[in-house]
Amino acid sequence: MANNFQDIDAEKLMQLADAYCDDCILAVKEVATGKGVQKIKERHIPTIDYFLYHWLRRNHFEFYKMSNWYKAKNNEDHPLVETIKRIDELFKSLATDIVANEGKGIFYAKNRLGMSDKQENQNNNTYRIIDDTGTINKIDLTTSGATENP
Repeated sequence: MANNFQDIDAEKLMQLADAYCDDCILAVKEVATGKGVQKIKERHIPTIDYFLYHWLRRNHFEFYKMSNWYKAKNNEDHPLVETIKRIDELFKSLATDIVANEGKGIFYAKNRLGMSDKQENQNNNTYRIIDDTGTINKIDLTTSGATENP
């Protein structure tokens, strides 16, 4: 079976991924204030989608489509498999740091990073049941489980 891998410079791809992460770290937003427009530092969560569809194109780097990224990542024979795995880990580590330290991106954290905001709850209830003869029976009921916050 012939290979249909594009000739892509792995080192250049890694350099562009690092540059994209640097841009995410140094991102600013403009906010209107009483003193005029102010620039406020606000890190962006890096995403594979934006990197492939926009960042690489804006930097004149020809690459595969999104589906090819995941195929290459799962194909140990692909020449870029290790580079793609390193980039994926690089993006995840930056995203995790932003979510952990700035409290934003909860949906990204839940869906992409596998995090959750479940709480462990335990209820201890005692019930007194009085039957027809007047005898009191105690029933201890303990329930526990995880509930997910909306």
